[in-house]
Amino acid sequence: MGGLQKKKFERGSATNYITRNKARKKLQLSLPDFRRLCIIKGIYPHEPKHKKKVNKGSTAARTFYLLKDIRFLLHEPIVGKFREYKVFVRKLKRAYGKTEWSAVERLRENKPTYKLDHIIKERVSVDITGNLGEIKILLYQFNFFFLVEWMNFMITSRALRKVFISIKGIYYQAEIMGQLITWLVPYQFAHDHPTDVDYRVMATFTELYTTLLGFVNFRLYHSLNLVYPPKKLSALSASLARVVSTEDEEAELDQFPVEGAQEKEQKLQEALKKLFNGLKFFLNRETPRESLAFVIRCFGGEVSWDKSVCIGSTYDVTDETITHQIVDRPNIDKQYINRYYIQPQWVYDCVNAKILLPVEDYFLGVTLPPHLSPFVEEKDGDYVPPEKLKIMALQRGEKPGTNPNEDEEEEDDEEVEDEEEENDDNEEDDDEEEEAEEKNLQKMEEQRSQGKSLHVKVTPGKVKVEDPARLEQEEKAEEKRLAVMMMKKKEKYLYDKIMFGKKRKIREANKLAAKRKAHDDAEKSKKKKARKEMNM
Repeated sequence: MGGLQKKKFERGSATNYITRNKARKKLQLSLPDFRRLCIIKGIYPHEPKHKKKVNKGSTAARTFYLLKDIRFLLHEPIVGKFREYKVFVRKLKRAYGKTEWSAVERLRENKPTYKLDHIIKERVSVDITGNLGEIKILLYQFNFFFLVEWMNFMITSRALRKVFISIKGIYYQAEIMGQLITWLVPYQFAHDHPTDVDYRVMATFTELYTTLLGFVNFRLYHSLNLVYPPKKLSALSASLARVVSTEDEEAELDQFPVEGAQEKEQKLQEALKKLFNGLKFFLNRETPRESLAFVIRCFGGEVSWDKSVCIGSTYDVTDETITHQIVDRPNIDKQYINRYYIQPQWVYDCVNAKILLPVEDYFLGVTLPPHLSPFVEEKDGDYVPPEKLKIMALQRGEKPGTNPNEDEEEEDDEEVEDEEEENDDNEEDDDEEEEAEEKNLQKMEEQRSQGKSLHVKVTPGKVKVEDPARLEQEEKAEEKRLAVMMMKKKEKYLYDKIMFGKKRKIREANKLAAKRKAHDDAEKSKKKKARKEMNM
């Protein structure tokens, strides 16, 4: 039969993919520029389903890209900018080598630049607020300018909801346009540069995310009628300037009827936004200034610090209107009577508890209560620490007295001697009762041996009153047992799995409660020993 002979690897999946080297030569780019372009445009390598066919029968390890993606990159304007920059570097090296300084200055003034605005509009969807958490984690390490703009927006909108101090850093959660955004801020320690990280790749991602965050900040600032870019970003203590609007532009928002639960939640949110209203804080130099200033300003408080620490201080330590001074050291020499001296944890715990907590637990030198995570929500049957129960009582408006553990310790110390005396008395009473029982038994045995009849008394019985609640509970338990017996095999299997999960949860809660009890007992014994040593 005549006809064209089919050649191998010219049809099907072999023609849909291209190797990285061929793609790089097609675009006339070096490997670093090609990788940079792929990151900016969002082009990633693909693993073919039939790798041997795509690789034309070879089993060598190669990186493949979709051919349509590479053709898409051919029309990208940034490719031309990369080539221009390559030519610019070559001319600059030649001018340096020939010591032509006028040519060097001329080339530097005409250095080719590019923008990523069109790529951001092309790649990113309209609603990107939910994906900002990981962007901020990266930018905190490389580009801090846009993040200061972000923090100033958070302060103005008062969108912060939760704060948690962890080993990795400080977690923040904010609510913007109905979206919850969580991000992590690392501590300001000396950075140990790892050797297994390619910082050029990280710098490319930073370049992309910086442009993206500029778009986001622009949109967010204009939603609050704020001037963008802001003029004063030296510190977090200054307010942002607003765009002057005419009276015609200002319109009242429509108010819709809200249900009871939603209305209550809205009132709680409004109260949380004004948590630190009317309070003035002063930060000592050893405290984490940036984090505390950000949190305090987000909830309506005023904050300042020493002028020698950083610019942006609004009042001095001698100001008599200061209500709280935050100190992170055991003691301070000069103290004012009209203010509280507290540790930094009080600010974060108040935000998470959504109320102003008692300051007595956070005074200088006092052992701080546990810093509970606001991201953990206990369900029915879960272990709830006693500190969380105390906060819940304060939220309900109850006023728990002193720490119950401390009361128990004092009572235990007072009752130790009483218990010892009672034990001695009880031992004596038990001995007397045993002796009386032995004498009574001996008398009964003598009477039996002599053949005398024993004195038997008949006492009237008592009517046992049945508890209706207990009877109802027993009936329900019996009904449940019968219902389980009547289940089908599949339903019985699912029921057993559910009950197993519940029992496991109860076991875990009991284990945590036992651990906490053991810890409290150990702490009590330590305090008792310390008191005894002090008394001796």
